[in-house]
Amino acid sequence: MGGYESPDMAAHDSSAHDAPHVPVFTGAVRQELDTLLGRYPNKMAALLPALWIVQRERGWISEDSIAETSEVLELTPAYVKGVVTFYTMYHQHPVPKYFIQVCTTSPCGICGAEDVVKSLLRHTGAGELGVPSPDNRYAVIEVECLGACGFATPIMINEEFVESVTAENVPDILRRLA
Repeated sequence: MGGYESPDMAAHDSSAHDAPHVPVFTGAVRQELDTLLGRYPNKMAALLPALWIVQRERGWISEDSIAETSEVLELTPAYVKGVVTFYTMYHQHPVPKYFIQVCTTSPCGICGAEDVVKSLLRHTGAGELGVPSPDNRYAVIEVECLGACGFATPIMINEEFVESVTAENVPDILRRLA
């Protein structure tokens, strides 16, 4: 389970919100974007994967990153911001080390999703949905669907999927993160 940790922990520090912008699309990351652009009919079509690159590199998508992405892809900042704000998968603010999403749709609800949420909040110390834990290690949110109804209740920890989570196995899952 070591794969849960985000690659760039500085990006997940709330002080990163006030730090000066460092361009994302330079060096190897720019080469990655250029390769990506070759797979799409135009630059606009590559916006979602370009935003994933920004989020992977920084942990979230800042206003400065929106401006940089719009410039690189020759789009307006308003268009890029519209996409970022439309999709819930993009973080618009720094997130803790472990960002935990819990599916709470009807099938998962029947299988105990509410208890999973309560257990996660209790064991992480987050206390409330969307609010980072006091040690800034965890944030827990509810999501509409993670596309795994056959493995209820699924959660995502950063980009890693965990299936068939119950309130009882939450402590073990969290212990493996330490």
